[in-house]
Amino acid sequence: MFQPLTERQERILDLVIRTYIRTGIPVGSKMLVELYDLDVSSATVRNELAALGEMGYLVQLHTSAGRTPTESGYRYFVQKLLGEFSLPLHERQMIRHQFHQARLDMNQWMQLAAAILAHTSRGASFVTAPQRRINRYKHLQLISTQGRLVLMILVLSGGEVNQQMLTLAEPLPQVRLSAVAQRLNDLYSNATLEEIVALGGYLDTLEAEVTRLIVDVIQRADSRAISDIYRDGLVNLLEDEGTRQAVRVLEERTLLADVISGTQTAGTRGVQVLIGGEGRWEELKDCTIILSRYGVVEHFSGTVAVIGPTRMMYGRNVAAVRYVADLMSGLVYEYYMDELPAGEPNETNGVNVSE
Repeated sequence: MFQPLTERQERILDLVIRTYIRTGIPVGSKMLVELYDLDVSSATVRNELAALGEMGYLVQLHTSAGRTPTESGYRYFVQKLLGEFSLPLHERQMIRHQFHQARLDMNQWMQLAAAILAHTSRGASFVTAPQRRINRYKHLQLISTQGRLVLMILVLSGGEVNQQMLTLAEPLPQVRLSAVAQRLNDLYSNATLEEIVALGGYLDTLEAEVTRLIVDVIQRADSRAISDIYRDGLVNLLEDEGTRQAVRVLEERTLLADVISGTQTAGTRGVQVLIGGEGRWEELKDCTIILSRYGVVEHFSGTVAVIGPTRMMYGRNVAAVRYVADLMSGLVYEYYMDELPAGEPNETNGVNVSE
């Protein structure tokens, strides 16, 4: 939990963080008084800076230096002081126009979203393609190849196709294989993994063996943390510790998948801001990730995000992630709504910050 601040302490913390983000220079009491024409003395401001340091919101590297924000200071700023920020109208219009030019091509959406976020944030970005939260059975084919070998083709909701070879105990004619496939298609039509397992008690030997493979395929599809990842903006990252860490995160698919799955708890909506790893990911020390899910969150969704050092333009980046996520949600809902349950696109209003 945050330690409570007085109105004046909040004002000073807000000014320190905004000034440091803009200049990159540690902020002292004299600088604040001169820049913002404060109606208090430098001594009063100095005392408040010391108090903010004792509470863990600011740090002073040595006694003659100004203060810089800590991770706790950034979190307080984002959650309580940042306020509302929208991208300028001309930027929103340009972004919307670009999306509607590419609206029929999913790969173009992903590449465009990553490029727009990298350009808007002047940092790096990543976007994951939308995928099913829960996969459903769509269609099965069993095709005799030679001898006891059978090709199993399984199609899941959303169009994912899995092919694998099955070795039978003895050769079977194609008519028998087709009959088995048709029975399973009728039995498992639009079923989830749990529903298929529940129906598995009324099968002959071959049907049970094929069902075991079907369950394995859907289980792997359901547990897949992220699908394709689109990255952009690595050239925007300068060589300081925070940006070096950001580059490492973007290159580590397993870590990226862990971060995404760790922020996608049931019902999570809106923009999320992860500062310094939140005590969970040591690799994110000195980094901030601003991310949001898009799509129909509990059914078919992906993630858009910007990543960079903790010293970043939070207002602009939160607004950019929110706007792009909203646009992507609308496109996904418009072009995939015939495959989805009734509902609304992702609600991306609000900002969530871990304390």
